[in-house]
Amino acid sequence: MNKLKGVSLFANVGIAETYLNELGIEILVANEIDSNRAKFYTHLYEKTEMIIGDITSDKIRNEIVNCSINKNIDFLIATPPCQGMSLAGKMDPLDQRNQLIYYAIDIIKRIKPKYVLLENVPQLLKTKIRLNEVEIYIPDYIHKELDSMYNFAKQNIVSAKDYEVPQMRKRNIFLLSRKDMNYIWEMPEPKKNITLRDAIYNIPSIDPILKEGMEETLKLFPDFYRKQDVGLKISKYHYPPTHAKKHVIAMMHTPSGETAFNNTDYYPKKDNGIRVNGHYNTYRRFEWDKPSRTITQNNGVISSLCCVHPGRKYKTKSGEILYSDPRVLTIYELLIVFSLPKDWNIPNWASEKMIRQVIGEGIPPMLIKNIAKELVENM
Repeated sequence: MNKLKGVSLFANVGIAETYLNELGIEILVANEIDSNRAKFYTHLYEKTEMIIGDITSDKIRNEIVNCSINKNIDFLIATPPCQGMSLAGKMDPLDQRNQLIYYAIDIIKRIKPKYVLLENVPQLLKTKIRLNEVEIYIPDYIHKELDSMYNFAKQNIVSAKDYEVPQMRKRNIFLLSRKDMNYIWEMPEPKKNITLRDAIYNIPSIDPILKEGMEETLKLFPDFYRKQDVGLKISKYHYPPTHAKKHVIAMMHTPSGETAFNNTDYYPKKDNGIRVNGHYNTYRRFEWDKPSRTITQNNGVISSLCCVHPGRKYKTKSGEILYSDPRVLTIYELLIVFSLPKDWNIPNWASEKMIRQVIGEGIPPMLIKNIAKELVENM
């Protein structure tokens, strides 16, 4: 099998390309604007030439193009930031990040790779960009610029749950094959879904740390330290998240799959006791018998879009019905739900906030592996 030589644009820390090398796709060049993410990327991929800088800069873009041509790049993966289009973001049609596709297209046209994977949120299909004072839908722009050179896969909307990822994360992915190739890259057939029961049910339960301090934590969770010790034997990344007591108590009364907004008494409240208004998918637990909902970059906050552990029902000595694990997923659980290796080589200097953000902004690598496997086995 001939190896493909790749370039990764908007590379984040290299989550998407986690399994590509084992398929015979070697990412030789990468570009990332954030220096800390670039440092994380280089920690994971020491042999990849990392070009740090803004892709909108002619100087940086020329460096990417020249380096790619010198290394005979024939595969390109581009994952522009989606916050300007995402349902979890502000969906601002004028967000400058929506324009970044222009620079990716420029690089594609200049290096002419054999195969291209362009990834973003499904809302890309309905998002316009402004070019030369004219508004155009992003898909129309991509086709206008690349139709003469590339064949496009018939399908472009996929869900990570259909490709061995225990997460319902819909993506828009354009697969392009250069027209002089003998193969048109198409999406693989869907696979059996993996539920959270399959993925994380047997991971030891742990209690959260309360922001109010350990004294308050131990009053609410007298077994805290024993459970923490058991969890840390599984992984140093299966450690207790920290949350406000009022959020934790609300989630202790919230069943799997439900939101605390549906609770009669223990609903989200302000410090003065007034009910909090919020999105129906916030303060919500995952469900055991489904893949998780989309993991967002704000996955460490109970009040964010659905990100709370499914929990297990139990009865207290007084007969009260409560639910365990009133917390967000640990980083170890996130690795599994995101289809990253359990022993992913996270640099020791990376903060919890950074780790959670780069995962939430990444692409589940098992999704990319399945799509890329379809290419390498058939081209």
